[in-house]
Amino acid sequence: MGETIAGMAGFIVLIFAAAQFLAYFEYSNLSTWIAVSGAGFLEGINLTGLPILFGFIFVTAILSFVIYSGSALWAILAPIFIPLFFLLDYNPAYVQAAYRIADSSTNVLTPLNPYVPLVLAFIQQYDRRAGFGTLFSMMLPYTVIFLLLWTILFAVWAIIGLPVGPGEGLRVEG
Repeated sequence: MGETIAGMAGFIVLIFAAAQFLAYFEYSNLSTWIAVSGAGFLEGINLTGLPILFGFIFVTAILSFVIYSGSALWAILAPIFIPLFFLLDYNPAYVQAAYRIADSSTNVLTPLNPYVPLVLAFIQQYDRRAGFGTLFSMMLPYTVIFLLLWTILFAVWAIIGLPVGPGEGLRVEG
């Protein structure tokens, strides 16, 4: 049992540091300040509608290269973007859908993906010289196509006014 705990020491330190960051982030109310200021700024420059959600998809796609874990990335983004979009009258369900589009499309390209060594081992069965660059170049077209198609489907879904859940439209009712 001691060996197992010793093997997990690096992970425990990492989780402790992440938990401290999230606790200080919540304690300082920085996320609330960013959400309110961001919503005010976006309203001030009259940036509304689907382009703002497309911007969120783009930001999430970029951040997913640095933070692989979907739950960790959502834990960082949700306290800022859910209130921000809610202040702009967007339904949190649509924000979650936009997040999932970006996160799921880019997971295969993330160098921090724990499955990269496994995928590279399979590729190297057929090409001994293959490395991460080979994997990246093979998967980039799929990532771009998935990201574009999912974003187009998201836009069509919102424009038509289809709900993302029971009675959940793009805008917050009330």
